[in-house]
Amino acid sequence: MSASTVHCPCCGQLNQCAQATSDTPVEQCWCFAVRIDPQRLASLPAAERDRACLCPRCAQGLPPADTAAS
Repeated sequence: MSASTVHCPCCGQLNQCAQATSDTPVEQCWCFAVRIDPQRLASLPAAERDRACLCPRCAQGLPPADTAAS
């Protein structure tokens, strides 16, 4: 997989997708256990759709995790 497929197209964080890594069976991917926010998918530009998976936070419609040090 290319580097772009392991990052969320919304926030740029690692998407934690089982298809992007070889150590987890696809059937055990986190996305099988959560509801994907259809509005988040619809908000992606057409060129970004079906190219890389969302991260768990973005898939659920949550704001990106704050990675800045406080």
